[in-house]
Amino acid sequence: MNRQRFLMLVAAIILIAISWFGVFKARSGLVVRSLTANDIPMIFIAPKNSDPVPGVLIAHGFAGSKQLMLGYGYTFAQAGYSSLLWDFSGHGANPAPLNMETLQPDLEVAYQALLEQPEVDPERLAILGHSMGSSAVMTASIEQRDRFDATIAVSPTRAGVTAEKPANLQLQVGSGEGQFVESARKLLQTAGGNNQNLVEGKGRKLIVVPKVEHITILFSDISHQSALQWLNQTFSQLKTSSYMDRRIGWYGLHLIGGLMALAAIVPSVAAPATPITSLKPWQNWGGLLAMPLAATAGVRLISQGVELENLGGLKVGGALGIWFLLGGLFWLGVQGLWPARTRWQGQFFPSKTVGIGLLVFILLWLAFGAMAQVVWVQWWLIPARLQLWPILSLACLPWFLASGIAQQEIGIGKRILWWLGQTIVLIAGLVWTISLVPQLGFVFLLLPVFPIFFGILSFVAAYVKDAWSYGIGSALFFGWSLAAAFPLVA
Repeated sequence: MNRQRFLMLVAAIILIAISWFGVFKARSGLVVRSLTANDIPMIFIAPKNSDPVPGVLIAHGFAGSKQLMLGYGYTFAQAGYSSLLWDFSGHGANPAPLNMETLQPDLEVAYQALLEQPEVDPERLAILGHSMGSSAVMTASIEQRDRFDATIAVSPTRAGVTAEKPANLQLQVGSGEGQFVESARKLLQTAGGNNQNLVEGKGRKLIVVPKVEHITILFSDISHQSALQWLNQTFSQLKTSSYMDRRIGWYGLHLIGGLMALAAIVPSVAAPATPITSLKPWQNWGGLLAMPLAATAGVRLISQGVELENLGGLKVGGALGIWFLLGGLFWLGVQGLWPARTRWQGQFFPSKTVGIGLLVFILLWLAFGAMAQVVWVQWWLIPARLQLWPILSLACLPWFLASGIAQQEIGIGKRILWWLGQTIVLIAGLVWTISLVPQLGFVFLLLPVFPIFFGILSFVAAYVKDAWSYGIGSALFFGWSLAAAFPLVA
């Protein structure tokens, strides 16, 4: 390792250490403990050394997890509330397969667990949910109106609200959420319109959070503080807090540090790659542009005879793996397949190439996921998810191998152009797929994540010169991400 890379590694370690300090500082003065009840994993957060305080149940949305909702939990706890978050069946670390009929039973288990915590005042309770979780919490607070003094529905879906039920309903929606905005307005109208009568439980309010969509609303200060103000009005709380949840910012700093560490380490240990220079531009760009046609046509054909949305025991995630498999194989075909073979020089699996691929995966895993586990996603795979990881990774390998071949020996300008083109093609192809196979529609909500995700992988390609090493490392990482994000099904 030369001096420049050594200094980069030192800087990366400093950034990572600072980011961990920032994340754990959010716990200052709080009790944070993990619980399990009826095999449902939970997180409880409350102020330390206080009298019993109001409690809030916090429910995540489809393909979410308890970690994704922690911004609300920390904001509430720093202002004098206790919160309990949990994973619905099929989500996060909950091993039970997804079953929409178990949402209410899962919520009931969480409710009973909240009552058992000594920091909680059982006479002062509220409930908050996002997307799928919003329907669950509104249903619970309608059916048991006397349990919850306030209900907060973020990115709300349908529920049988009235002017009387649930008590003190606040609706939140992001300005970029499309149909959710109209749904929230209809809910408000059905619930009786704006009403500031929180004393009698008839409070009603709609907040449109600017410049956020379905996922980023969960990290919005406006969303967190609006929910907190609603609780304060409900419970006549006078305590104020200057806390703003900045953990996602510290996570971003950690990610930058992790990628800097990768850029310092990998070139220092990797053998010089033999670049594939005989490919014509049309083989790379033509393969990329035509790839969605093959992937979408294949997925559409498979959907005629297979319950594609539940393929492989993973809701939608298995189908996404098939899409990348078909697209990747087609793309390699356009590239001629032979470029990948010429790299081996008689060895099918050179240990150096595989070893660098595994190192890339480990460094990406640490950079992206080590802090994600405590900030926004259940990154550690439970056994039911871990067994799907190799299959998903293998399915994604052809696509990332083709992408790695296309990105060899290109400068920063062409790399940025490639990232932009690749992202546009991917998003357009997946939108087309959703239009033909509507049961995969949830992928639409994840599309804003793709530019960031593939920007990271394009950065990695600049330092991993060997296409196979890049393909192996990226496929293992992407397969892990699919296994972590999507719900388990029977």
